[in-house]
Amino acid sequence: MAGDGHEGGCACGAVRYRMQGPPLVVHACHCSQCQTLSGGAFALNAVIEADRVTLLSGAPEPTPVTGASGKPQTILRCPNCKVALWSHYPQAGERIAFVRVGTLDDPADTPPDIHIYTSTRLPWLTLPEGARAVPEFYSPGEVWRPESLERWRKAMAG
Repeated sequence: MAGDGHEGGCACGAVRYRMQGPPLVVHACHCSQCQTLSGGAFALNAVIEADRVTLLSGAPEPTPVTGASGKPQTILRCPNCKVALWSHYPQAGERIAFVRVGTLDDPADTPPDIHIYTSTRLPWLTLPEGARAVPEFYSPGEVWRPESLERWRKAMAG
């Protein structure tokens, strides 16, 4: 962790950002769409208020995609190397960023709080012993820290 936030960026270095403070929650999403969009077994997203993501250099380009729900979502990508840096999903809009943990300089500092949509988890992927996991989604009140719930309420009210 650098300074008072996690810094990260794309593969080519054209876009750099800082995530100020801790995320609200970190999801390892095993849904089929995250597998497709990430090209991996799951997507690892640090959920944080968008105003806590500060650009240090460059400008990511919004790429609209249609989510599994049929609703639009936006992936913010480096205009040069096309790496996905964060997304905005329909349920939270542009007030909340789902930052791709793999783009952080120190991704090991941001492990998942919960594995979601494990009903579509690839069968050869073994979750760590004791990892919190749910077949689909969950109630944030049962998983999030109280301060994260309050930050979410403020972000959604603003």
